[in-house]
Amino acid sequence: MNSLRLMLLASLLLVAAPTFAQTSSPDDMPAANESASVPWSNLSNEQRKVLSRYEGKWDALPPQRQQSLSRGSQRWLSMTPDQRKDARGRFRQFNQLPSDRKQEVRNRWQQFRSLPPEEQQAVRENFRKFKNLPPERRKALRERWQNASPAERERMLDRSRAQRERNNMNRRPRRN
Repeated sequence: MNSLRLMLLASLLLVAAPTFAQTSSPDDMPAANESASVPWSNLSNEQRKVLSRYEGKWDALPPQRQQSLSRGSQRWLSMTPDQRKDARGRFRQFNQLPSDRKQEVRNRWQQFRSLPPEEQQAVRENFRKFKNLPPERRKALRERWQNASPAERERMLDRSRAQRERNNMNRRPRRN
């Protein structure tokens, strides 16, 4: 049952998983004022270096884009060299996808971001578990999901949700 649950959640995350695996930080949250510009002078020297290609056109960017780039540069600067290498590879992989597949990935990302924080954390944890399965087990779970009809997928999801609820009930301390 747990392997089924892992398979279901992992199928949602296959392409964008490394991003999801990062825990959220205040820098990942939307700014309090989405319409506020981020002055170029407010960026650190390191951020300006990362974002140097935007220097001449920074003021013309919409405030929301400035905020997004600022948060992204902070995230980039906090990564280790190996994490940056992996991110570059994922970026190349994403750019090679057909446009319809890119849109599907974007939609899944938005769907993930719309989940409550505790569900996002459950998805991250289940993906970590999925990644630790042997490759042949991951492949079998992917195939099982891909070959399932929509009704079968819905039943799998329902069983997964029920299992998660039972697990959560077992973790709660009992009151006497």
